[in-house]
Amino acid sequence: MAVIRTSLSLISFGFTIFKVVQNLSDAKLIKLNSSVPHFGIGLVLLGILMLATGIVYHGQFMWRLRAIRKGLIAEGLIRGETPFPPSFTLGTALILLGIGVAAILSMFFRIGPFG
Repeated sequence: MAVIRTSLSLISFGFTIFKVVQNLSDAKLIKLNSSVPHFGIGLVLLGILMLATGIVYHGQFMWRLRAIRKGLIAEGLIRGETPFPPSFTLGTALILLGIGVAAILSMFFRIGPFG
C-alpha cells in the first residue's frame, strides 16, 4: 500500500507540473524552459518504475505465501478449506500502472485521454 501511495503521488505531481507548464507556455504566459517539463516527466517515470517494482515484489510475496500455505496443508498443520482471496491491492496497482503509462504516453505524444 505504501508503494501505491507514493507512486500515485509521484505520477500525479509530475503530470500536474508538466501540464501546468505546458498550458502556461501554450497561452504564451511563460517562455518554456525544457528542464521543468523534463522534471515532470522524470517524476512520472519514477512513479511508474516504483509501481512496477512494487507489483513484482507483491507477486513474489504472494507466490511464496501460497507455497508455504500448501506445505502447511500437506503436513496437516492447517485446513485448506478457504482459499486466499484475490489481491485487491494488486488489482489497484495494475489499474494505476495503466493510468501512469497512459499519462506518460500523452506527455510524450500529446495523445490519449490526457493529451
